[in-house]
Amino acid sequence: MTGEVIVVGGGVSGLTTAVVLAEQGHRVRVRTREPAELTTSAVAGGLWLPYRIEPGEQVARWSVESFAVYEECAADPGTTGVRMVPGVLAGQSPDSLGAWARLPLIDMPAHLGWLRRRLEAAGGAVESRAVGSLTEAAATAATVVNCTGLAARELVPDPGVRPLRGQLVLVENPGVTEWFCLEDEAEEAASLSTYLLPQPGRLVLGGTVEDGDRRLEPDPATAAAIVARCARFFPGVAKARVLGHRVGLRPLRPAGVRIGAEPLPGGGLLVHNYGHGGAGVTVAWGCARAAAALVPAA
Repeated sequence: MTGEVIVVGGGVSGLTTAVVLAEQGHRVRVRTREPAELTTSAVAGGLWLPYRIEPGEQVARWSVESFAVYEECAADPGTTGVRMVPGVLAGQSPDSLGAWARLPLIDMPAHLGWLRRRLEAAGGAVESRAVGSLTEAAATAATVVNCTGLAARELVPDPGVRPLRGQLVLVENPGVTEWFCLEDEAEEAASLSTYLLPQPGRLVLGGTVEDGDRRLEPDPATAAAIVARCARFFPGVAKARVLGHRVGLRPLRPAGVRIGAEPLPGGGLLVHNYGHGGAGVTVAWGCARAAAALVPAA
């Protein structure tokens, strides 16, 4: 067992945590079953917005910490994939007021690539290697950081972790320049959501919130319904050329995000950072710093 740190999981939580640790002076390797571009993080719409994540008090702190980092990243959007974009969080009832805000909107494929390059610049590395168990990873490192998202259900094991299926439609942007998100309890109860996110080269339309659904194939009827809902607010979307479909499984943990540490057989340390629901990117930097604080100094 060496003094290095192995981070298990190559999504936004794993890569961000690895960057924080590497820049603190740790020798870090990320082990991931699939490359970042195939993770749930790559599918995410990328709007900074706390969604389906607990516990509230800690989430607020982690979100604010992350917001500050994304504001800095937005100074170089071509490199980091982060832009500060205005938009509206709206309600459907006649007496509801919309909230206008300028929020980080992250082009996730670009951002994940930047995180990997930043990690490598700090001396870290990414290995495409599946991990059979967390104790297996601990056989070669003093500290293992568990950022496995939905896979934590089996690897921890934590049976409380379950998928929240999200389906998106990517279309040519007919001129939408601001993000739009409908906050409506009736839609949420029906496993639906409505949002439009202008990303470089595409407009992201959403979405669904299907609790416990593990299907990874896009459903054509669901896609048509997403376009129709979005077209209620921006009619031009109805005729926009479809560029593709995306499905991701958000890692919901009803008990809330788990950040904590426990000893492993042989004297190793296991640090957990998982259960971010629909807000992994929103809390990524705050949670990464909280998890890194549990790792013994380099």
